[in-house]
Amino acid sequence: MIWTPAPYRWPDPFRAAACFTVDVDATAPYLWQHRGAMPPTIAALEHRRYGMRRGLARLVDMLVRRGIRGTFFVPAIVAEEHPDLLPGLLERGQDIALHGYMHELVAEISDAAFTEALERATEIFVAQTGQRPRGFRSPAWEMTPHMLAELARMDLWDSSLMGDDVPYTIAGVPELPVRWDNDDAIFFKFLGAGDKSPRPDHEVVRQWQDDAQAQIDSGGLFMLTVHDWISGRANRVARIDDLLRGLAEHRDVWLTSCDALADHHRAMGGGLQVAPDQLAPPHSKEFT
Repeated sequence: MIWTPAPYRWPDPFRAAACFTVDVDATAPYLWQHRGAMPPTIAALEHRRYGMRRGLARLVDMLVRRGIRGTFFVPAIVAEEHPDLLPGLLERGQDIALHGYMHELVAEISDAAFTEALERATEIFVAQTGQRPRGFRSPAWEMTPHMLAELARMDLWDSSLMGDDVPYTIAGVPELPVRWDNDDAIFFKFLGAGDKSPRPDHEVVRQWQDDAQAQIDSGGLFMLTVHDWISGRANRVARIDDLLRGLAEHRDVWLTSCDALADHHRAMGGGLQVAPDQLAPPHSKEFT
């Protein structure tokens, strides 16, 4: 059966929405990758340290100048290493959300280890800010039914999956969907031999602008994800600033944060509902 879904109900007078998000990975993925056996080399670490030294501040300055509330997903180990980070983001009018403890990859941890990391990260957020985090984004954008159950238990929204163009509810968790092609890492991440050459900044941002316009035309959500150490370079920030300026000029586009988006989604009844029993993969079939 093929049908036309009902339009998503955005707050009046908006017909579409857009969110700007930053995954403040810094050195966390490197620490996870090399846990227990750190190599003696420093080039990749220095590349990643650029974000906390300069790139993140440049991105925040851009948002504050534009009057935009972004959402920053922070691994708790990064917050531990930089204790002024979470309070500083809140002071400058930005939202913060969980991004694991050490950017641990789902395929490499047990369910129990995930729960431990989630609770440990939450404790760090509370200790540094005096408030519980309200949202979560999974490192590498992978999820399991156990993870969703834990997010529901802790009353967290999620922004890790790609099952719709607009927010939906999965296993009781508000889902704010992402897309790989609206993530800077797949175009710009380059750490040496073996990585793909980065794409030109103007070419990628033009692609994002085209997708943003398509989402506006169809009443959808444009969710952009960048990283502190990747897109904090001056030229990329300038190009992203152009994109955000264009979005802000659309008076019928809600340029908002993930917290506000999740609040609206809950208030309007949760939209598309995916039940827990719909999460299992389909049965495999054998052909002879």
